[in-house]
Amino acid sequence: MIAVRSDSAKKILSFLIFLFLNFFALGIGGFFTGEGVPSEWYTNLSKAPWTPPGWVFGAAWTTIMVLFAVFMSQGWNILEQKSFFIIVYAVQWVLNILWNPLFFHFHWTGIALIEISLLLLCVLYIARVYWPEMRWRVLLLTPYIIWLCIATSLNAYAYINN
Repeated sequence: MIAVRSDSAKKILSFLIFLFLNFFALGIGGFFTGEGVPSEWYTNLSKAPWTPPGWVFGAAWTTIMVLFAVFMSQGWNILEQKSFFIIVYAVQWVLNILWNPLFFHFHWTGIALIEISLLLLCVLYIARVYWPEMRWRVLLLTPYIIWLCIATSLNAYAYINN
């Protein structure tokens, strides 16, 4: 009975750690966004006709980061080789943070497009590499991948049309 509680506590703790790290990354990115969406630069930007309303971004990222925390904690608890798992997570983490300053602060839409494409490739890589060991859990990455496809298309539109 004590071992079960200890195992459950470890699973909950790993989830909470990844949840914290994911939202910390969003917070850092948000900090570098500055005025972001209401800024004069973004307001005057020619945006894709399929750009969702502002509230969708917050709802999407919240959902994505919760599901990604579940995925990461599951991986942490079932995978034997944890070092590479953490390395690819760290690469994804850094790429996730970098897009906001590139796009919103520096207005480097082309470099931001390359960067978000790398983030998408990184998440696809994580899904591909861990499919054999994590099967259905990889499906938790689906909203992240879909959102990155949408975000990449929005960034590409901004780059091409501005």
